[in-house]
Amino acid sequence: MDCIFCKIVKGEIPSYKVYENEKVLAFLDINPANYGHVLVIPKEHYNNILDVEEDDLIEITKAVKKIAEILAILLEPDGINILQSNNPAAGQVINHIHFHIIPRFVNDKVTFHWEPNKLEKKQFEELAKRLKEELEN
Repeated sequence: MDCIFCKIVKGEIPSYKVYENEKVLAFLDINPANYGHVLVIPKEHYNNILDVEEDDLIEITKAVKKIAEILAILLEPDGINILQSNNPAAGQVINHIHFHIIPRFVNDKVTFHWEPNKLEKKQFEELAKRLKEELEN
């Protein structure tokens, strides 16, 4: 497999590790959006959130929370973004599920912006109904 994150897990590519347990590895992003930008990945390869085993996702989420709490203490940011993208259309560049933890500071240069879609009440109602039905099954 030619996955850069799998190579980092195996130690074939160096990284600035900040946290590791049996299931999860966290390291500094080498192309950070901001100082303190950390990536959290499962050690096992999964393409995205649609593929990841629930137990591994729980472990990843625990690590994300722990690291965000420590970053909040160490860097005293004004906010923290936690991002996770799935598939190229959503901005996923590396095909291995990963979470970005990005400390945010007032007037930093990091931006996330989209133009809101205007939906009609009927569209909201229909989608809510469909989702609710599927989630209850």
